Amino acid sequence: MPPDATIPSSSRPKVLVTGGAHRLGREIALHLAAQGWDVAVHYHRSKPAAEDVCAELRALGTQAAAVGADLADPAAARDLLPQAAAALGRVDAVVNNAALFEYDDAQHFSVDAAQRHYQINTIAPVLLAQALHAHLCARGAQGCVVNLLDQKLANPDPDYLSYTLSKAALQAATVVLAQALAPTLRVVGVAPGLMLPSGPMTEDEFTRVHSRTPLARGSTPQDVAQAVHFALQARAVTGTTLLVDGGQHLAGAGRDVLFALRGE
Repeated sequence: MPPDATIPSSSRPKVLVTGGAHRLGREIALHLAAQGWDVAVHYHRSKPAAEDVCAELRALGTQAAAVGADLADPAAARDLLPQAAAALGRVDAVVNNAALFEYDDAQHFSVDAAQRHYQINTIAPVLLAQALHAHLCARGAQGCVVNLLDQKLANPDPDYLSYTLSKAALQAATVVLAQALAPTLRVVGVAPGLMLPSGPMTEDEFTRVHSRTPLARGSTPQDVAQAVHFALQARAVTGTTLLVDGGQHLAGAGRDVLFALRGE
């Protein structure tokens, strides 16, 4: 259902979605807009795609703005929240969706890979939470940060080591920041399972893996977007993580799902 166009923009909640131009981020942005949120769509190199998403959001009757930043640069990450606030008038929430996801394991681990994952997947979300907290305090308001995590934190395997370590740190930050920044800021984790084909996965492999969960269906981007919206509205929820994975975390395979499927 489209938002009520009679509600002035100044009264609608406003959210920054990082990595909002593609895939899950785009779905989250569209879902929140449909629920009446104004959205700042963050991008790094995908300005045309971000502008296209903003056009879709405006067609739903909400205010939208594309805001660019390289989250690997701490200064740019710090400046992103003020950019979004200037574009929308204020920001009430941040969805930390953008992430680096590159393969390594214990044998191929490197300091460079770990640092790149940590900067984008952990440090940037913490800086954005810090910036939102300051922004809310200046207004005497309250808000929420939702951190996108991963079901594999509840079902660990040795694949994608640097990525996993960075998301584990973000999960710990979700708890610590919820303690430190309350009552001004709630901080909630949402941990998806496999939603979309990625890397070398074929469509057939995705379909087979997606059905191998206790619910016989994995999560979809729409499922995760709904969970994010719930977290943003659930005023008694903070410092916890909601797993949205069709039960994937209950069926440990010992390897990343693609390698387990292939018997590697």
